[in-house]
Amino acid sequence: MVRGTSVETNVTGDVTARAASIRDVARRAEVSHQTVSRVLNNHPSIRPETKQRVLDAIEELGYRPNRAARMLVTSRSRTIGILSSSRTQYGPAASIQAIEVAARASGYSVVTSNLLTTDEGAILAEVDHLVDQAVEGIVVIAPQVRVLDVLSSLALRVPYVTLQMTDRVITHALSFDQIAGARMATQHLIDLGHRRIYHLAGPQDWIEAEARMKGFLQAMSDNDVPTTAPILGDWTADFGYRAGVELLRYRDFTAIFSSNDQMALGLMHAVRDAGLDCPRDVSIVGFDDIPEARHFSPPLTTVRQDFPELGRRAVALLLAQLDGSEDYRETIVPELIVRGTTAAPAF
Repeated sequence: MVRGTSVETNVTGDVTARAASIRDVARRAEVSHQTVSRVLNNHPSIRPETKQRVLDAIEELGYRPNRAARMLVTSRSRTIGILSSSRTQYGPAASIQAIEVAARASGYSVVTSNLLTTDEGAILAEVDHLVDQAVEGIVVIAPQVRVLDVLSSLALRVPYVTLQMTDRVITHALSFDQIAGARMATQHLIDLGHRRIYHLAGPQDWIEAEARMKGFLQAMSDNDVPTTAPILGDWTADFGYRAGVELLRYRDFTAIFSSNDQMALGLMHAVRDAGLDCPRDVSIVGFDDIPEARHFSPPLTTVRQDFPELGRRAVALLLAQLDGSEDYRETIVPELIVRGTTAAPAF
């Protein structure tokens, strides 16, 4: 017998292999299949010697419990849903990976539903899809304000955690303090002596973009530094490059705070193409600390977000909700990473 399979004869008399079932385990251990189910669910009524015999049979046969069958016994799917609207950006993608790792460590599997659009019908359809998968809770990784507005109006039958926070979503929320991170980045430039600082922001309707813009403006105001209107970007290095080319036609600034690292990379490219030096002529700060940021030339000063920690906390807080904890609102403070793209202004 091949480990993990049982042998059976089909109607033509051929011998075939199939995955071991709970009844195979019961036969091997010489117990009922109900006893095997009790062992799998750690029932206290099982005698130690019986439990060991069942565990030995499971090991010998390589039996793996069927998730659907276990759900019938326990009424729990041990599945967490993720509602995502942006897998292509580093932050959301890293958050999804961190949640998957943390969920598996807690004995949960993960099913992800991706929003292709953020209209209300699409949001409701994807939420219904996750609920239909019998998820026990949902982690929402949707950076657009509209998604959270729709979710806050729903009476969800399962608990959920959002990884973004707005003034209108005041519970179920866990996020990095984007405003604090932006203030750190801007204050770093001000402390170096910069007074002509531009902000390359993210797209409208993105919660992180709005918060980082707010942090930039607060730091400028608190230090009595005049500012111009932030430039709305699209998170891409291509946009950062185009914006840099336009801004350098006038060169009425000495530093730029970019709302993410990819746009900062495009800005650095534009500075080089203009025959200028970063940071001697232009200082640049990014946001996120993507894995490549330390390898930019020069290495990028940026704001780091600990996504593995965010994933661990998100899963822990969701499981706490399943156990009946109260609503919550929690932020994690990011960290400024100073590298080679910032220096005191040369003029």
